[in-house]
Amino acid sequence: MKAFKERVAQGDILISDGAMGTLLQAGGLKPGECPEWWCISHPDVVKGIHEAYIAAGSDIIETNSFGGTCYKLKPYGLADKVRELNQAAVALAKQASAGKSYVAASVGPTGRIVEDEGGDASPEDLYKAFKEQVVALQEAGADALCIETMVSLTEAVQAIKAAKESTKLPIICTFTFQTSARGFRTMMGVTPERAAREAVAAGADIVGANCGSGIAHMIDVTRQMRNAQPNTPVLINANAGMPVLEGEKTVFKDTPEFMASKVNDLIKAGAQIIGGCCGTTPAHIAAMARAAAPWSSSILRA
Repeated sequence: MKAFKERVAQGDILISDGAMGTLLQAGGLKPGECPEWWCISHPDVVKGIHEAYIAAGSDIIETNSFGGTCYKLKPYGLADKVRELNQAAVALAKQASAGKSYVAASVGPTGRIVEDEGGDASPEDLYKAFKEQVVALQEAGADALCIETMVSLTEAVQAIKAAKESTKLPIICTFTFQTSARGFRTMMGVTPERAAREAVAAGADIVGANCGSGIAHMIDVTRQMRNAQPNTPVLINANAGMPVLEGEKTVFKDTPEFMASKVNDLIKAGAQIIGGCCGTTPAHIAAMARAAAPWSSSILRA
């Protein structure tokens, strides 16, 4: 395969994968269990999820390392396993990929709140935690880093800086936005435009959004981020709608067909990499890949 950065630079429309956490739960992950530990305890389940997304058409699969910082692992008694768990996550994704897709290493929030936003964590604390994780991910052979589900610009910038200064990998940074009377904002009040500008200024190669309230809202988010950074690729991994409780089961209502129906509008708004987040399945990704196929064909003919 061509290098990931080369594919992105030439404007290819790429398909990411879908949810990891909800599929782990379907595979038996219990409340209170560490998802990242399943890379050690249940490697076949994790690898099988990757393989299902590749079969569905994913050009990019994300590792099961979202909560792979020392802060996220500490409540499970695994703070000393950062390197082991992150490298196991990359190894499983690479085994599943076998050169057929790119491996983007997932880096999620630490769960700490920084001092300037009312918490007790310093930017330096976050930087050190992210550095430990991203170095391990690069050593294991990831093709890119996906810093995702960010709501704090301070935290996002520290993650990007750690990645930029400690690795040579392409850096993706995505934020989670909520709808409000003032438009789209992260939980910390950051707009899509500001998130895109400051992430790029910190060193991100690709920006975007993930999670959120569903793919329909992502069209405006994409447009705003693209307008703020017209030369920066945009990645969108939307939830399958907002979760609802039916009995004792959490359900995501957006069907594969509905999500696929929005792919054309997402690409027109400026999205270059499209996948799913919570509640999405290989069926969602397969439908979205089919919807994006004409765009890939038109690029190849150009």
